[in-house]
Amino acid sequence: MIVTGAKAERAGKLVGALEAAGLTGEVFSVPGEPTLDDARCGSERAKSLGAEVVIGFGGGSAMDAGKAIAALARQPHDALHYLEVVGQGNALDEPPLPYIAVPTTAGTGAEVTRNAVLASPEKGVKASLRHVSMLPRIALVDPELAVGCPPVVTAASGMDALTQCLEAYVSCRAQPMTDALCVDGIRRASRSLEKAVQDGADLDAREDMALAAMYSGMALANAGLGAVHGFAAPIGGQFQAPHGAVCAILLAPVWAANWAVVNASGNDFQRERFRHAGELLTGRADARAEDVLPVLRGLSGRLQIPGLRSYGIQESDLADIAAKAAKASSMKGNPVSLSEETLVKILSEAM
Repeated sequence: MIVTGAKAERAGKLVGALEAAGLTGEVFSVPGEPTLDDARCGSERAKSLGAEVVIGFGGGSAMDAGKAIAALARQPHDALHYLEVVGQGNALDEPPLPYIAVPTTAGTGAEVTRNAVLASPEKGVKASLRHVSMLPRIALVDPELAVGCPPVVTAASGMDALTQCLEAYVSCRAQPMTDALCVDGIRRASRSLEKAVQDGADLDAREDMALAAMYSGMALANAGLGAVHGFAAPIGGQFQAPHGAVCAILLAPVWAANWAVVNASGNDFQRERFRHAGELLTGRADARAEDVLPVLRGLSGRLQIPGLRSYGIQESDLADIAAKAAKASSMKGNPVSLSEETLVKILSEAM
């Protein structure tokens, strides 16, 4: 089974190559960010086909959908038996079908992670299906596959990759291995994201972003994320808001809130982390932690990232989003504890 995004025809060359090699299969298209029902439907179809391998071909949504389908196709229970937060969160009973990830965007790094994020519209939240065996058997990361990616998608997905590198770098679970990945990922994204948006055929920029996204996935899988992705779970579950764009608009206000607490704490180790992020983003050895915010705000402005209000979010929704974000699994990696009052303030600034 080949799992794609909304435009299944983009997998035409892949289907043709498989058929030329004597391999038969079926394309299963997921129209948007995957839901629990998409995963159920896809896994049932994989079972009925007798699928032996699942290939995810597309952006982060296709990567996660394929990963979930490959996992659930082998399980004896419903998806809620295994889903975190809104389900029972049990470990998988059986190993997934072999899964091959072929990303055509550079953002989530889902090609190298062991979880699949699924939306539950009924619960108004996104949650993860997670198990070490869900790590793709093969990740084929080819920057040329992203050449046709539209600028708006390149911008949003690229900001997600940058966000993941930054959040994993300052995470309370950061460690030397993830630091190395994040440092190189931040450097690559900061120098090449705008280039990739302006000229989609710039293969050097596309390669930088492909590596930054892959590094961000490896880093988050081992160091966790933070409040930006904590917010993204309930927002993506309740509203038709692209994940990357949500991360992009929240990154600066979350960074400001975290830095305020870190700076007041007197924790020199964390302070240096935030300062070094400024050095990585600006390329200046004399950069300060305060230099990060103008860079992030300027980047979002130049990339024309819309505010949360453009996705139908109202002030009356903020308290509920903040309460759900506080319980999100991604929040566990945030470098400091943020009150719900602070979370509401962050959302207000991102409107």
